[in-house]
Amino acid sequence: MNKILVMGPSWVGDMVLAQSLFKQLKIEQPDCQITVAAPAWTLPLLERMPEVSEAIALPFKHGDLALRERFKLGKQLAKQGFSQAILLTNSLKSAILPWAANIPVRTGFKGEMRYGLVNDMRPLDKTVLKKTVERFVALGLPNTKQLPVQLPQPALRADAMQAQRLLPTLHIQGTGQPVLGLCPGAEYGEAKRWPAEYYAEVANHALNQGWQVWLFGSEKDKPVTATIQQHTQQRCVDLAGRTKLGEAIDLMSLCHTVISNDSGLMHVAAALDKKLIAIYGSSDPKHTPPMHPAAVVQYLGLSCSPCFERVCPLGHLNCLKQISPSTILADIHVSH
Repeated sequence: MNKILVMGPSWVGDMVLAQSLFKQLKIEQPDCQITVAAPAWTLPLLERMPEVSEAIALPFKHGDLALRERFKLGKQLAKQGFSQAILLTNSLKSAILPWAANIPVRTGFKGEMRYGLVNDMRPLDKTVLKKTVERFVALGLPNTKQLPVQLPQPALRADAMQAQRLLPTLHIQGTGQPVLGLCPGAEYGEAKRWPAEYYAEVANHALNQGWQVWLFGSEKDKPVTATIQQHTQQRCVDLAGRTKLGEAIDLMSLCHTVISNDSGLMHVAAALDKKLIAIYGSSDPKHTPPMHPAAVVQYLGLSCSPCFERVCPLGHLNCLKQISPSTILADIHVSH
């Protein structure tokens, strides 16, 4: 049996996209065992991916080289008899552990000085592998093999019973009406965030039609969700900072429709098979699109887009401000 160690990415969205690789590995080698080593907070995602046999929480602080600790953990992992390591990040740090674990085949793209540490080094032609998900899947294929025409689609397994248990603890009344999930945050910066007032306008329309509106986000998104609450007379359920990632995934599985900026939660919604409207500003939907064939992408593609900046360098944020709430309402068919 082939045991594969995947050095996973640190971002929620990237980890969701990595499931396409895990699925492809299972297509190529049905009896393979996949272990993923990644930051601890990504583990709730991995628990919801049936392809992953084991998840290892990496104890290193973000950005730390932690050479001795990586070497020590690598030596411990050597006992597990992995036949291949696949590195989804291009850093030198991520290559130390598989090398220390003495894994015979260590596959990765040419990145920071990793010669010797990565012995199955692949050149990355970004004009051929345009999407992050294509790059991940390519690393799971033999060097000579073409990408499949249809990439496997991420599909997270939510815990419906856990979601139902959470409702009373979060003081959410079940009304039997459809739920609109809004993900108004974006860890990267404001140039990826559709204005809170626009989200509020969409929320008000949905609320007035009897829908429930749930606001998803982390502690950092509280100012944005508070603004939406202010504009909706506190009628939404504000979950920002009140749920762990796993709980947010399970609750989102109860939503009818999700509207999201280009963020990790957008990829979660796509992988939960939700009706999704994804709003892009400074980023590029060609690079990290939601992996769902029915997802609606709103992107204006202005002459200044995509700039990939955290804050609009021109100061106008037209790439987002010119996407009107009425456009989004037309996409979700909430009558108004």
